[in-house]
Amino acid sequence: MGLMDKLRGEFVDIVEWLDDSRDTIVWRFPRYQNEIKMGAQLVVRESQTAVFVNEGQIADAFGPGTYTLETRNLPILSTLKGWKYGFNSPFKAEVYFVNTRQFTDMKWGTQNPVILRDAEFGVVRVRAFGAYAARVVDAQRLLRELVGTDPQFRTEEVQEYLRQLIVGRLGGALATAGVPLLDLAAHQDAIGRRLAAVLTEELAEVGIAIPKFVIENVSVPPEVEQALDKRTSMGAVGDLDRFTRYQAATALEEAAKNPGGGAGAGIGLGMGMAAGQQVARSMAGAGTQPSGAAEPPPLPNQTQWYVGVAGQRQGPYDLGGLAEQVGAGTLGPDTLVWRAGMAQWQPAAQVPELASVLASVPPPLPPQ
Repeated sequence: MGLMDKLRGEFVDIVEWLDDSRDTIVWRFPRYQNEIKMGAQLVVRESQTAVFVNEGQIADAFGPGTYTLETRNLPILSTLKGWKYGFNSPFKAEVYFVNTRQFTDMKWGTQNPVILRDAEFGVVRVRAFGAYAARVVDAQRLLRELVGTDPQFRTEEVQEYLRQLIVGRLGGALATAGVPLLDLAAHQDAIGRRLAAVLTEELAEVGIAIPKFVIENVSVPPEVEQALDKRTSMGAVGDLDRFTRYQAATALEEAAKNPGGGAGAGIGLGMGMAAGQQVARSMAGAGTQPSGAAEPPPLPNQTQWYVGVAGQRQGPYDLGGLAEQVGAGTLGPDTLVWRAGMAQWQPAAQVPELASVLASVPPPLPPQ
C-alpha cells in the first residue's frame, strides 16, 4: 500500500460494506495495517454481521445497526487490549463482514445414480437434481471452521462441499421415506423438507442452515421407464376381454374388405372366421348370463379325425361329427380313418376309440 492508503487509514473513520456481488458470503474490510480509529463509525446493514478479529482471536460481533467504536461498545476487545482507562488511540483489528441473507442460486445433482430398493420394482437406480437455499446463522463458527483468513469467501468455495453432503444424505432420505417409486413425485415436497432439516442439523457446526430444499426431478433408467409405459398402456386398455373382442371384430371387418389375395387372404379369412366365432360366443354368453356373472371355462380340446372316402380326405371331425357321418352312411367299419399320433390310416373297426361311434351303425336288413 502507498501513501494514499496510509492517509485513508488515518482519516477515514467509517467501516462498512456495500455488497456489489451476489455470491460473496464473507468480505474482509481493507484498512492500512488494519488500524481502526477509536470513535470510528461501524455501519452494519440488514442481512450482515460484522466480526472483529484481534491477533487471530475473535473479539466482538455486531448485528445490523450503526455503532461508535469505543471501549464501552467493544467489551471483549477492550479487555484484550487492556484499556482500563478509556484509552482512545487507534487499535489494530481485522473486520469481517458476513452476509446472512439467503443464497438461493445453489444447485445440486447426483453425478452417479442412487440405488434404492422399491417394493414394486425391486432394486432401482435413480438420479435426482434440484436447488436449495443456504444462509449463515452463526458468523463466528463460519469464520472458525470454513473461512479462516480468506479475504473474500464466495459460494463456489463451499458449494461442492454442500453438494456432496446433500448427495450423501439423499439415498437415506428416499429409502426411509417409505414412498413407492410411482408416488415419489407426489411426496417431493415432504422429502425436501425432511432433507432441509437433516442438512441444517449436520451443518450447525459450521454455522450454516438450509432453510429451503427443492427436489425438481427424480428420474429412473430407460428400462424402468419402458416398464412404466407398458403398465400405463395396460391401464388405459382397461378390460382386456372387451379389448380382445374389439380386436377380433376389427380383424373380421378387415378380412371382409379383402376377399381376394391368395394365401394371405385365406389366412386372413381364417383369422376373421375364428375371430367371428369368438365374438359370437362372447355375444351369446353375454345374452344368456346375467350381468356380472362369471363365464364358464372353455371346453377341453377334442381329438380331430379325418375320414377317407372314395380316395379323398374329409374332415376334420370330432366324435360328434363322426357320428353324423355314420348316420349318413359315409363312415362304416371298413372306412379308413386317421388322427394325429397314428402311424397310418386304419379301418375304423380296428380303432378302439371309435367303437362307441360305430355301435350306432344299424345292422344289415334281413333278406326278403
